[in-house]
Amino acid sequence: MAIDARDFAALFGAIRRESGPAYRRLKDVITEQIGTGRWPEGEMLPSENQLVHSLGLSRMTINRALRELSTEGALVRMPGVGTFVAERKSSSALYGVRNIAEEVTRRGREHRTDVVFVREEPADPRAHRLFGIAAGSPIFHSLVVHFEDDIAIQLEDRHVHPELAPEYLQQDFTERTPNDYLSRIAPMGKGEHIVEAVLGTAEDCALLGIDESAPCLLIHRRTWSEGQLVSAARLLHPGSRFRLEGTFDGM
Repeated sequence: MAIDARDFAALFGAIRRESGPAYRRLKDVITEQIGTGRWPEGEMLPSENQLVHSLGLSRMTINRALRELSTEGALVRMPGVGTFVAERKSSSALYGVRNIAEEVTRRGREHRTDVVFVREEPADPRAHRLFGIAAGSPIFHSLVVHFEDDIAIQLEDRHVHPELAPEYLQQDFTERTPNDYLSRIAPMGKGEHIVEAVLGTAEDCALLGIDESAPCLLIHRRTWSEGQLVSAARLLHPGSRFRLEGTFDGM
């Protein structure tokens, strides 16, 4: 669907006499329409030529407004195609460990999981260091993709201590998430998050359905129960679809 340039002009006309630079007022109109849901995700905006004609603004003014909104993540500009309302970013808690299925459901969206594999494999040197398991001893490894309304938002690559979750391999992770299962059988006593910006591997990007040049947000998560490391997970998110949120009190 496309937004009619005449409707755009009527909205802008209502604030034409307000103070402030024209590009900022134009940004305010667009932001308000997106924020109220009147312009849904994927809606196509009029072209710059159409906006120049209907709004009576310079191309430089319109280009600046659209460019800044694109940088801020409200719009997506596709050269030769057009400018579109961006997908809303999913969010997760920066502090604490939450079940991603519950977060998605709380936003009024539908969650599903694709299981790439759940298997037992020999512990590599990294698993040996993390879990204190002898190199070559069995460790559990799962790789799943989490979706929000059929859009991939997280690749979860998790290693689990087999003695602390002995029935991990028998779980159906299309019905419940690994996090939900582990939190029930080994309640978390301590957790750790390390966050970094990365590019995904070719395999990662294929599973997430993104281009290999797309920036990603990577969370390294470790959780302990009764002083023992239960799980070490690598959680990869497309940067254009995800953000971390947290609140804290002043000292």
